[in-house]
Amino acid sequence: MGRGRQKAKATKQAREIKYFTPNTDLSALERELAQSRGEIPAEEAISPEPEDESYGYDDLSERYGR
Repeated sequence: MGRGRQKAKATKQAREIKYFTPNTDLSALERELAQSRGEIPAEEAISPEPEDESYGYDDLSERYGR
């Protein structure tokens, strides 16, 4: 391929990349940004399950006598 055709092809590809506008899923972007800020939308909020206070401390209580 000659330099002229090579340059024309590179210019065409650069133009396609520059003006390419993909479809953006704005709702997915909103969820991602809310998640990174620590906010959770109301429809996705899940109430936390109550934690068992003794979880993980049974072996310590046996070891230290409490």
